[in-house]
Amino acid sequence: MAEGAYDDRDGKIWLDGQMVEWREAKVHVLTHGLHYASSVFEGERAYNGKIFLSREHSERLHFSAGELDFQIPYTVDEIEAAKKAVLEANGLTDAYVRAVAWRGAGPDMGVASARNPVRLAIAAWSWGNYYGDAKFKGAKLDISKWKRPSPETIPVHAKAAGLYMICTTSKHAAEAKGCSDALFMDYRGYVAEATGANIFFVKDGEVHTPKPDCFLNGLTRQTVIKMLKEKGITVNERHIMPEELESFEQCWLTGTAAEVTPVGQIGDYTFEVGALTRDIAESYEALVRA
Repeated sequence: MAEGAYDDRDGKIWLDGQMVEWREAKVHVLTHGLHYASSVFEGERAYNGKIFLSREHSERLHFSAGELDFQIPYTVDEIEAAKKAVLEANGLTDAYVRAVAWRGAGPDMGVASARNPVRLAIAAWSWGNYYGDAKFKGAKLDISKWKRPSPETIPVHAKAAGLYMICTTSKHAAEAKGCSDALFMDYRGYVAEATGANIFFVKDGEVHTPKPDCFLNGLTRQTVIKMLKEKGITVNERHIMPEELESFEQCWLTGTAAEVTPVGQIGDYTFEVGALTRDIAESYEALVRA
């Protein structure tokens, strides 16, 4: 597939039960999801033709929709079949897969939109390292001015489009400073996550990672915790204060797009790309390709 603008490529996209030409996968400007963020999505990676944790992603898409008070009109099994069909239609084996569901255009165009149809699209494309060469050298992170909100204010465990608004602005600010990404604190001031990835730290042979009580408990995060425990490494899921960053020796990010990416710097704090970071990155790579 030719690189270029995402609306101007060769290929096929699955849209509402039909495989359509890439350039014809369109929505109307009065689509509810565009105006009110009534949209949920999944990011997934296929390795050697198999999507890693595919079913878990499809199940989470349904969960996220429910958190936003809408129901996807396709079952998990139907979504699974559609994802496989998209990979085949585009001749892809190693790819990024994006499933997105949203409230479409209909008789409602105010905040309420119960009468509007729910739509679903699935696309796939080739996508290399999310952080480029930071995957090997260690990413540099800015600290965002925004904070991850309280669970009383938004559905924090949904993978919902609206929750990424501060991620976009934070990542733009970070890139303007020559950084790869930004780190969020949460509404209480604890370390939370990056704009599209969870974070882990190493100190004295043990791993510390923020407790996901106000942000997405990523599937890659859960996978990496399980791998660490299988290696006999102690994992402390807890609230982490920002001043603790100075005492950590190693750091990495996890996410479907990020995979396992070492972090070399957060603000003024530096970290080594150490043995445990390299080991977990290699073990994850072996697992997803198994």
